[in-house]
Amino acid sequence: MADLSVEICGVRLKNPVIAASGTFGFGREYNLLYDISVLGGISTKGMTLEPRLGNPVPRIAEGSSVILNAVGLQNPGVDYFIKNDLKFLMTKGVTVIANVAGKTLEEYGEICARLDGLVHMIELNISCPNVHAGGMAFGIKPESIEEVTRISKKSLSLTPLIVKLSPNVESIPANARAAERGGADCISLINTITGMAIDLEKRKPIIANNTGGVSGAGIKPIALRMVYEAAHAVRIPVIGLGGITSGTDALEFMAAGARAVQVGTANFTNANAMPNIISEMNSWLDAHGIKDVNQIVDTLKLN
Repeated sequence: MADLSVEICGVRLKNPVIAASGTFGFGREYNLLYDISVLGGISTKGMTLEPRLGNPVPRIAEGSSVILNAVGLQNPGVDYFIKNDLKFLMTKGVTVIANVAGKTLEEYGEICARLDGLVHMIELNISCPNVHAGGMAFGIKPESIEEVTRISKKSLSLTPLIVKLSPNVESIPANARAAERGGADCISLINTITGMAIDLEKRKPIIANNTGGVSGAGIKPIALRMVYEAAHAVRIPVIGLGGITSGTDALEFMAAGARAVQVGTANFTNANAMPNIISEMNSWLDAHGIKDVNQIVDTLKLN
């Protein structure tokens, strides 16, 4: 069997497959179905300083090979996580990545400070609206990405920082470089693509929030392109995600330059998606005589 272990920012993962934020909760439910210690890592449900109820329902709609969601970061708050879920995750032998979000720069800094040294890595969700900037998401403009990254990084002394990039922007390379300038140790992408689903009989959007984030197998070609662009714009590691449903999907992202991958929506359609992806990666590498998964990173040859 090939060696699937990878290292990102000095943190070793037993394999490159990480549960994507928002699709795996804090791992307890999936651990009833299989031992989640087989995973390389878990990016937690996005957490805020205070508990959030999320958006009104309906907030999920299905489409052809995609899901549209506007959950609105429903979560119990960071203090609840530290008290009730952190110990469980830290006993599972996986890399624990705390996904965090805020309404202001100060909130990002505070939540990072509370988690510093308690988890293996922190992932910034910067697709959230900045209440002091007219509701524009932190992750839209390079200047705001650099600023929120710098504030968050200054609050950390022990824990590496991942910045999760939005695809709903003018230039992924420019935003990737902004995160790097701000002090990010790693970037992950892509977050969901803004979309809409319509109930034609009612002439109304299906989602109560009108629009939501599109994820699932259908966005994979877009995600692959953006991961390739980001990986070749920065010197820091890249984690790729967006539409991964198989081992070969995951390896394609690594060939495009990603050091690891995250799997999200596939967990909803197949509860065993990630164990299967890990097994399929191993089988493909073995069939091609590749002894170490790192040997496939950034091996894409453009036409």
